[in-house]
Amino acid sequence: MQQILNLILANKVTVILAAVVFLQLLWLIILQVSFRKLKKKTGDFNLGEVGIKIEAELAKQEKSIRALDKDVQELYNISNQINNLSLRGLHKVALIRFNPFKELGGDQSFSIALLNGKNNGIVISSLHTREGTRVYSKAIAGGKAEKYPLTEEEEQVVKNAMAQETKKIN
Repeated sequence: MQQILNLILANKVTVILAAVVFLQLLWLIILQVSFRKLKKKTGDFNLGEVGIKIEAELAKQEKSIRALDKDVQELYNISNQINNLSLRGLHKVALIRFNPFKELGGDQSFSIALLNGKNNGIVISSLHTREGTRVYSKAIAGGKAEKYPLTEEEEQVVKNAMAQETKKIN
């Protein structure tokens, strides 16, 4: 034992260096174990060339998604424009046949209402008599006559036309 102590004292520098190397080796082992645990938790992110290819593909997909989003927004705007235009078209129609002369003839006279989604349009009435047939038209705005008063039959046909639902596509 005395010889070992003498040897250590004679080679102090070597012993200190050996101790430092041993501590560094121990520290290296601790770091390796910690690194392996961390790698198990997170996986290997260093994919090299494959990682670069994946990044490029992701960037390409992002551009594609942005273009598709722009296209969807454009289609949404077009859909709204079509919906607004559809309210202008005549799609509420009602017809009533009637006899203007209670005692004579049959139901050969009629009134037809042609309205758009905002209840604007026209009422066309035909009055049939022995002498001939007369046709009248009256403008409708918001479900009411604009200039000329409506007859009972014309008012009824406008109400029937307005009772039809306007279907809106969302």
